[in-house]
Amino acid sequence: MPPVLAAAAATATAAAAWALRAAVWACLAASGMLVAEAAYMGLASLLAAAAATMWRRTGRRYRWEPMPGGGDDVEAAAAEFPMVLVQIPMYNEREVYKLSIGAACALTWPPDRIIIQVLDDSTDPIIKELVELECLDWANKKINIKYEVRNNRKGYKAGALKKGMEHIYAQQCDFVAIFDADFQPESDFLLKTIPFLVHNPKIALLQARWEFVNYDVCLMTRIQKMSLDYHFKVEQESGSFVHSFFGFNGTAGVWRVSAINQSGGWKDRTTVEDMDLAVRASLKGWEFLYVGDIRVKSELPSTFQAYRHQQHRWTCGAANLFRKMAWEIIANKEVSIWKKHHLLYSFFFVRRVIAPLVTFLFYCVVIPLSAMVPGVSIPVWGLVYIPTAITCMNAIRNPRSLHLMPFWILFENVMSMHRMRAALTGLLETTHANDWVVTEKVGDLAKVDLDVPLLEPLKSTECVERIYIPELLLALYLLICASYDLVLGSHKYYLYIYLQAFAYVVMGFGFVGMRTPCS
Repeated sequence: MPPVLAAAAATATAAAAWALRAAVWACLAASGMLVAEAAYMGLASLLAAAAATMWRRTGRRYRWEPMPGGGDDVEAAAAEFPMVLVQIPMYNEREVYKLSIGAACALTWPPDRIIIQVLDDSTDPIIKELVELECLDWANKKINIKYEVRNNRKGYKAGALKKGMEHIYAQQCDFVAIFDADFQPESDFLLKTIPFLVHNPKIALLQARWEFVNYDVCLMTRIQKMSLDYHFKVEQESGSFVHSFFGFNGTAGVWRVSAINQSGGWKDRTTVEDMDLAVRASLKGWEFLYVGDIRVKSELPSTFQAYRHQQHRWTCGAANLFRKMAWEIIANKEVSIWKKHHLLYSFFFVRRVIAPLVTFLFYCVVIPLSAMVPGVSIPVWGLVYIPTAITCMNAIRNPRSLHLMPFWILFENVMSMHRMRAALTGLLETTHANDWVVTEKVGDLAKVDLDVPLLEPLKSTECVERIYIPELLLALYLLICASYDLVLGSHKYYLYIYLQAFAYVVMGFGFVGMRTPCS
């Protein structure tokens, strides 16, 4: 090779190595932020659990007294019960509409102090007719139920909730409980939740915990349960305990109507209208309460495609809301600097931006690439200790799922590519920033068809929409990096990289979740 070309190649190699080292240390710094945040939330949630035990013995942190009459005899003192609106937004929910409407109509509350409002945005005329007939059936049983439809789906769920609150009967209610179409509250849900709001006027929202009727149908639903259990046990619990703030989960919660109105009502500027309202209410000085002892049954996405749509909406919407509200949070004068710091740094920046970006870039790009570049090494504390610490903090709150942790790690790393793209879409507000695809549900089928393998094979008759090209391309990249490290490298990363490549192949060909007919 001519000396000039050799010198140019050496310069390019040195520049690439320098850029990769910079990327390594940037990722290590971001990983440090993640592990510090996880440790902080974990400690706060443990303190919250200990405090909850103490409060049960000495008196609650928030005042709670049973409603007059108590038990099932609620009609004896009906006049002392506040008016409650129960909203059920739905869109073509053939599989679950009966479950959600039936559970809402079975809530224990004085009949003249509760209104069930079904907000049906269905576009399928057959499903629309079925939902309306179900509402009429309950109305004939003396249940105060309202069936409301719109001429369009503007604003999606936020638009439906906003329109529902504009009715005169809704404006006369003190509190509103919201349940998505697959949620089934127990009959005593209102008797347990409303007293917190009645006796603590500063609380705007009470959030209950989700539990899942189909968590054991496949490996993917088991992994989802692990992630959501961590979300509720750690993120929601710590936010409620330390800051009296957390992101509303959009369902299985009760809002004070006056807090919704004071905060500007529902807005459809992002796909996370629930988080949007929660942040605005917090900036008005309202407090939130998470009660993990109150649980509401729901359904997890059981197909990979449905899960991807859900994660895109959640991740993209949160990043987009951060873009829209960052300055509003900074300029706010009604809350403390401590709460503003929590919102900007912890709630948004670290969890909604840094987490999806660094998880993908570090574990799926930088580490494999460093195996192919001589002179670039990653410290053991960054390569082993930090990921191990984060995994252990998750495992501590999910001891029954400890045996699934390796699958959880691989699955989350593969999903990190999808979440990173969603986060960038929201931050940059590109074309697909406001895409909304309703999560597919199976309803009673989840109870009937439980005998499915952990990894579903792809049949030759199934269409190619279950093949995900980006995942397969990244799998090829990982295989190249791992093979180079095995044959020519010295880092010994190839075992981890091969495992990650295998996970990308499995998910790239759709070998996860349950089978569904192709659309």
